Amino acid sequence: MTRMTSTSRPLLNRRLAEFGTTIFAEMSALALKTGSINLGQGFPDTDGPEEVREAAVRALRDGRGNQYPPGPGVPELRHAVAAHQERRYGLSYDPDTEVLVTAGATEAIAATLLALLEPGDEVIAFEPYYDSYAACIAMAGGTRVPVTLRPHEGSFRLDLDELRAAVTDRTRLLLINTPHNPTGTVLTREELTAIAELAVERDLLVVTDEVYEHLVFDSAEHLPLATFPGMRERTVTIGSAGKTFSFTGWKVGWVTAPSALVTAVRSAKQFLTYVSSGPFQYAVAEALALPDSYFAAFRADMLAKRDLLAAGLAEAGFEVFRPAGTYFITTDIRPLGERDGFAFCRALPERAGVVAIPNAVFYDHREAGAPFVRFAFCKQTGVLEEAVKRLKSLAG
Repeated sequence: MTRMTSTSRPLLNRRLAEFGTTIFAEMSALALKTGSINLGQGFPDTDGPEEVREAAVRALRDGRGNQYPPGPGVPELRHAVAAHQERRYGLSYDPDTEVLVTAGATEAIAATLLALLEPGDEVIAFEPYYDSYAACIAMAGGTRVPVTLRPHEGSFRLDLDELRAAVTDRTRLLLINTPHNPTGTVLTREELTAIAELAVERDLLVVTDEVYEHLVFDSAEHLPLATFPGMRERTVTIGSAGKTFSFTGWKVGWVTAPSALVTAVRSAKQFLTYVSSGPFQYAVAEALALPDSYFAAFRADMLAKRDLLAAGLAEAGFEVFRPAGTYFITTDIRPLGERDGFAFCRALPERAGVVAIPNAVFYDHREAGAPFVRFAFCKQTGVLEEAVKRLKSLAG
């Protein structure tokens, strides 16, 4: 029999008390229970390029990475990340001192915030936000200050005046995500220019989550914030292989930043996982060197899937916010006579055999996100076609 301690103090650290089981775990379990199509969690249902998978197999067989890799990451991957940033964006980073490999972007976010925040520091993040942002800020003892992206003419937009007003003397950093999960917003050059000017004026650090950098559609363009005047020296840029190469289980991410910032992040990271994903690091190094045709084909495939699901959701009666990036679509359920995204998503598997995620979990201001629901389209075309067929039942 397990004996509890006599203290009345809760077992869970109070900084994490507000974070229970994630909605992704709940909805994925519901998908399994009901046999529903899971368009909730954002992972592909097919593997990425065969040559990348074979590169991992080759590394395993050759004994590369089967033991602890170097703490900053294997040299091949650090050089590949630096080459990618230079080739794509003209950003020059020293692979030995300005690149750090992490256990996915989630660890990169955690290590960065743990390294750079002191208790009481304020962090401005755009809501709705990826749920780990709030937890990592809390674990670091920081205070999150949400700035809400609001619907405007078919997309979610940033109010720059609201952003400026949110900055105080306690603001330590801005946590930026573009392309943005879950809304699919891609920040424009004008918006990024204003953010950069604000960061320089108020001497703020900036952390940019750019894991969907290769998934931008239509006329949208991904512009790393570190390319703007005065930003390279104050920006920690986070990237990931999972979203670009469809090997999310490998958990290979990275940080690029000036050496002083990388050193700080590495100081925290070394006590989280220390190292990870040894053989996969070598495979991702080869993946980053794939020709432009791979990235173009990947984007075109996701664009077609976006349009398929967006059209089906609109036909089913949702208001659809067509994303400019990522592989998620946010919808408004009010045209269906619904207002509560949680209740809607919990009932949807029985009603239509499909699982989605209520966007309210990504908000501090839950009422602002209440009527919005997110669907993932990083699935096989046949799966999306079947989901669309099932969702049409809602229109009746």
